[in-house]
Amino acid sequence: QVQLVESEGGVVQAGGSLRLPCAASGSIFSITSMGWFRQAPGKQREGVSCFNGRNGSSYYADSVKGRFSISTDNVKNTVYLIMHSLKPEDTAVYYCATDSECGPWRVPTFGDYWGSGTQVTVSS
Repeated sequence: QVQLVESEGGVVQAGGSLRLPCAASGSIFSITSMGWFRQAPGKQREGVSCFNGRNGSSYYADSVKGRFSISTDNVKNTVYLIMHSLKPEDTAVYYCATDSECGPWRVPTFGDYWGSGTQVTVSS
């Protein structure tokens, strides 16, 4: 079992930045990939980014390329979604998840374990 806790969402003005931590606990030795997803009201869940710690591969949705990045802190067992140049359309609940793989083909089925999410609101 893996437990994931996202935090530090909030309200930010358009053009601003935010860093979302996702702290992992439990059977963290089993984690290969970590990913971030988001869901806005009335919309389907969208894969934002993922990172495979075993082979170093990463994925970013076209909508966030060049603005978002993933970083990891293995000491703290935490993965961060770093978001810059935020837009109102980035407003959503952001979730982190684990999986064995990372890549665009995996997005539809990604997610062995999920956090409960953190709200990000970007005001115009």
